[in-house]
Amino acid sequence: MANQETAYGLRPIGMVGSGPNSTGVTEYEIASGNTNVIYNGGIVVPLASGYIDYAGDTGGATTQALGVLTGVMYQDSVRKQPVWLDYWPGSGAVSVDTNHPVRAYIADNPNQLFQVSSDASLTSRATAVATVFANTDLGTSARTGSTDTGKSNSEASVANVNTTATLPLRIVGIVDDDANSDYTAAGIPLIVRLNAHFNAGTRRFDSQTTADSTGFKEVLNDYF
Repeated sequence: MANQETAYGLRPIGMVGSGPNSTGVTEYEIASGNTNVIYNGGIVVPLASGYIDYAGDTGGATTQALGVLTGVMYQDSVRKQPVWLDYWPGSGAVSVDTNHPVRAYIADNPNQLFQVSSDASLTSRATAVATVFANTDLGTSARTGSTDTGKSNSEASVANVNTTATLPLRIVGIVDDDANSDYTAAGIPLIVRLNAHFNAGTRRFDSQTTADSTGFKEVLNDYF
């Protein structure tokens, strides 16, 4: 039987060491002229400008991940009141009062654990267990999502599971979920954390091992 839930991005579920998930997030800013769509559950990176944006390439590069978007708030220039959204639809889809910041709420603790679905069959539970402590990425789904729900469609790539240093996600476990336990189908809920995290104490690229990520590519636009 196919799994009931797939393609929902990265969902905060707890902390390393079974620490309680207080749903704590940190407020950052998105440039009001940013035309990129940043989905709920999508990975974001810090920019030199002081703003955040979506990760340009989850295959790895030189920018550490900051965290995962959980929602935004901006001041509507027409209604003259704050608007809360689960995601950032891009500046072309909203009327932003540029006298006020676009606030983004990011799950940015380097010890944060996330649930993410596999994008393909893992064959069996034994095969799935063998992926634990390896790395992976989000394949081609990294920046995709639904403008109806605001949710990311990101999934963990099964084909790219490896110890490759440039892969941004470390698999640390499998969620025990009867409704999503068909290992022959996509949608097995994996537990991951972000490698080479921007807020981690040790995140130098030249000290990475083959099991740690070297980061993401930035997306640079002309809205600054």
